[in-house]
Amino acid sequence: MELALDWGVRVLADQLVVLVAEDDQEIQIIVEDSLTEGGFEPAIAPSGEEAVTLLKGNKGSYRALVVDVNLRGRMDGWEVAKHAREIDPEFPVIYMTGAGADKWPSLGVPNSILLEKPFAPAQLVTAVSQLLISRTPKA
Repeated sequence: MELALDWGVRVLADQLVVLVAEDDQEIQIIVEDSLTEGGFEPAIAPSGEEAVTLLKGNKGSYRALVVDVNLRGRMDGWEVAKHAREIDPEFPVIYMTGAGADKWPSLGVPNSILLEKPFAPAQLVTAVSQLLISRTPKA
């Protein structure tokens, strides 16, 4: 299956891998199902540390990051997103939070989207699609 993106580049749907950093298994399942139904291939990282390891070890493999702001462990979602942007300054980032939206203006990376829990699955798919379409194509 092919998807035509805004700037005329055709990509295979199986290349639309979205890295999801979420430590709550129930939310992982909801996010994974939503992305799959939206035509994306989710890759789940249960911690911020694992998400950063995957981003650094597989540069260019992921098309977007969906990250919970409040992750267990040493690294929160704000920090994971900053690491993603060190690898690619335009990397699409969607934050999810149940409590922490007020910190987005000061801790969030520019040109990101914040979804407050609970959100509808379609909102997540729309947010990922919006950031992918608006992204400047590589030369």
